[in-house]
Amino acid sequence: MRKKVIAGNWKMNKLLSETKSFVADVKQQLSKDISNVEAIICAPFPYLHTLASQMKDLPLHIGAQTMHYEDSGAFTGEVSPMMLKDIGATYVIIGHSERRAYFNETDETVNRKVKAALTHHLTPIVCVGETLNQRESGQTKQHVANQVKAALNGLTNDEISQVMIAYEPIWAIGTGKTASSEEANDVCSHIRDIISQVANENVAEQFIIQYGGSVKPENIEELLNKENVDGALVGGASLSARSFIQLVEAACHG
Repeated sequence: MRKKVIAGNWKMNKLLSETKSFVADVKQQLSKDISNVEAIICAPFPYLHTLASQMKDLPLHIGAQTMHYEDSGAFTGEVSPMMLKDIGATYVIIGHSERRAYFNETDETVNRKVKAALTHHLTPIVCVGETLNQRESGQTKQHVANQVKAALNGLTNDEISQVMIAYEPIWAIGTGKTASSEEANDVCSHIRDIISQVANENVAEQFIIQYGGSVKPENIEELLNKENVDGALVGGASLSARSFIQLVEAACHG
């Protein structure tokens, strides 16, 4: 049985005091054993070290929202996988639609970052998803398949098994619109089929596929009840300790 994974993506939100308050609130409010869920906070770079040090006694993991594919060098403003490992991060989001749209992320750079993350024992959460125009013109599955194949290009089956994919329809991110649980499951099932083609059925069966796009406590259980939805990559609802805990505890029942 695949483990449920709830990853909070804070994006460009929170200050240091708010980050510390979040940790304190989680410590106070978390009342259930969540050991059967992988709970992750992907915070802005300046606060990763604070989270890593203050959450050592919590069953939460730390992730970054992006990274460079080189270990070091003249790349002003960038952060390397070695730096992330050095401060205690274990996950990294790669290829989020906002990175692709605003910061020139391409299928090629996504693939290079995935390889770099795996080299340094970081688990990549690779984002894929279609625009509203692509969905309405029937291109969803082909577009998502192309993104998945490009991200995993050149990886061994063992390496592919160490990757996670988050299906995030772009038209549902931060809009209040959510793909129906049936729509989410259909595309996640398609992604699993693609994994079986680029790797094998055994890898595909164990592969973690999340859904993202206006996920909140009110709709998480319905999404997680679907066969091929193994968790969620959550934006706004992860900013509150209470709602993040609700999402994680819902996954405990999934």
